[in-house]
Amino acid sequence: MSAFFFFDNVEIHDPDKLAEYAENVAPIVARYGGKYRIVGGKTEVLEGQWKPTYPVLIEFESLEQAEAWYRSDDYEPLKRLRRSAVTNTGVLIEGLVDQ
Repeated sequence: MSAFFFFDNVEIHDPDKLAEYAENVAPIVARYGGKYRIVGGKTEVLEGQWKPTYPVLIEFESLEQAEAWYRSDDYEPLKRLRRSAVTNTGVLIEGLVDQ
């Protein structure tokens, strides 16, 4: 069963730190089996009031892999860097059972 991390970078406080984060995070995501599915891009709200700013969606093969990545010693310094660069929301979402 897949799992997804959904982040929305609501406000960027330090573009240089965010650029450093972006340069270094992809190999760590890949090491845990993650694949980027959305990084920014055009959005259009069709229902409700939510206004995404800069959405990022990462797919993992399982909840266990997603949690392992997020809580890993590999990712921890980059997580701190990201948090110092942006105000964001982050949600872990369980995917559908593969059919």
